[in-house]
Amino acid sequence: MTKQQVLGIIAESFKLPKPCGKNFDALRETLTETMFKAGPQTGFLIVLEQLPNTQKFDREARETLLDVFRDAADYWAEKKVPFRVFYSFE
Repeated sequence: MTKQQVLGIIAESFKLPKPCGKNFDALRETLTETMFKAGPQTGFLIVLEQLPNTQKFDREARETLLDVFRDAADYWAEKKVPFRVFYSFE
């Protein structure tokens, strides 16, 4: 799997806008500012199962993806909104 495929699956699975499937910055913005603008949020529970470990989605890509979710967790923590992410690798 490639970065584009992983981001596309995440965007599709969570019914996020299409731009989220394009790059990490778009996903980060959607998980933070876009969701905030959508109105009050009670909390988030995200499960990412079987993140790939391939040449095209290597350790660096996985770490960048997880950093996006860490950034989102920090963003929502400042707003006192729970944001939890659980993940596993293939």
